[in-house]
Amino acid sequence: MTNTLYDALFARHADNPSVFLQLDDGTEITYADFVKRVAQLAHVLTDAGVKPGDRVVVQAPKVADTIALYGAAVQAGAVYLPLNTAYTQSELAYFIEDAGPALMVCDARNADEIQSICPDGTALLTLSKDNSGSLTTQADDKGTRFETVSRGPDDLAALLYTSGTTGRSKGAMLSHKNLLANSESLTELWQITAADRLVHALPIFHTHGLFVAMNTSLLAGTTVRFMEAFNVDAIIDELPTATMLMGVPTFYTRLLGDDRLNKDLVANMRLFISGSAPLLAETHTEFEGRTGHRILERYGMTETNMITSNPFDGERLAGTVGYALPGTEVVITENGAPVAAGEIGMIEVRGDSVFQGYWKMPEKTAEELRENGFFMTGDLGIMSEDGRVSIVGRQKDLIISGGYNIYPKEIEDVINDVEGVLESAVYGIPHADFGESVLASIVLDDKTLNAEVIKAQVEPHLARFKHPREYIITDALPRNTMGKVQKNVLRDEHGA
Repeated sequence: MTNTLYDALFARHADNPSVFLQLDDGTEITYADFVKRVAQLAHVLTDAGVKPGDRVVVQAPKVADTIALYGAAVQAGAVYLPLNTAYTQSELAYFIEDAGPALMVCDARNADEIQSICPDGTALLTLSKDNSGSLTTQADDKGTRFETVSRGPDDLAALLYTSGTTGRSKGAMLSHKNLLANSESLTELWQITAADRLVHALPIFHTHGLFVAMNTSLLAGTTVRFMEAFNVDAIIDELPTATMLMGVPTFYTRLLGDDRLNKDLVANMRLFISGSAPLLAETHTEFEGRTGHRILERYGMTETNMITSNPFDGERLAGTVGYALPGTEVVITENGAPVAAGEIGMIEVRGDSVFQGYWKMPEKTAEELRENGFFMTGDLGIMSEDGRVSIVGRQKDLIISGGYNIYPKEIEDVINDVEGVLESAVYGIPHADFGESVLASIVLDDKTLNAEVIKAQVEPHLARFKHPREYIITDALPRNTMGKVQKNVLRDEHGA
């Protein structure tokens, strides 16, 4: 059976004795053994009632079986839907209801509360750090061969939720072709091979850690030092025998804070990659001075996978995100018409990596995905004469902090529900470590209310990375003549 993504990333390694994953406890998993584990988990999925096209929702710890579960979903013809492990029960309820999964996989510690929000007919299995979960134990008894389900290039492989400033999350539908095309472009551009050893300390519930880092590694046959989480000491220990690190700006600022980072430590490294948030120019400069390496910054979105990259061979300019990837078209437009080089406009992108549309939201798909195939990113940028792209702002009020997308409207809705709050505005300001930090300016109806009371009522409803760093009580929010809140004024006022 032909299965576009499985054949390219997994099936080719069925007899590969090379090491794929190196875990924190010293365990090594070969590619061949990994493919067998994928098959065992695929049996568990079908036994749980998962059919081709069904959604498999996963909120699970970062362990080897979670990556194998992704492969199993692909092999079984299902649609893989990873969710941030920081999401609260109220946040999860929306995703589960909207996606309508056949199976939910979660950490055993959260099973009871997640079971309570799963609709009738949704199976639930658990996956734990200590391998005690029901998914793991059931898989241990399964056969190591599975008849791969046929899936073509345009069949869905994954569903990743993003959001707009309206606050309602949207499921970006990613096909086998979308994921494979992007992986092929990045693997070739960054010259990733089986000789590489990647330090992987990213989460695996979003594009960067899963579809960029893992898919390119699978495609190339790379060895992956698979870390549960980012830890400076652990990274420092691994750099002498690694060749690549994929990270967010926080990784690099934390490493720069350690005196052990120097040219000798990274003598074996060939590539440091940064994405998911803007990298400050001073971080570029300081890192190059300390290590001799110029960080390669790239740009992408959930809906498009990676769009641009600074060159592997060539000048990597701080403050730019490089050139369109091979097979990807990027244009800068104003009201849909291309602007001249050097002029600011909307970044639009077209190519095999661009998603199929938003899950069950045809109207929203039509708003953001043109009939000619170009997706309107909502980001504002400039393109140089030679095609190099720089991002100058975001049309949407998206905040990117520590590599996570944060949507102000969602936080504002929670704040505005607090008794005594008249209105609020949430925005991001520059932060050297996280890229951006979340602030909330609030106008009170009840003058006896204070920031600490608001904070106590807001935070239980939001994942930790969405919590405002500061709640600023103000008499009024700045507005333009049309009555729209001017968040740029707030950013300027509180940005320092």
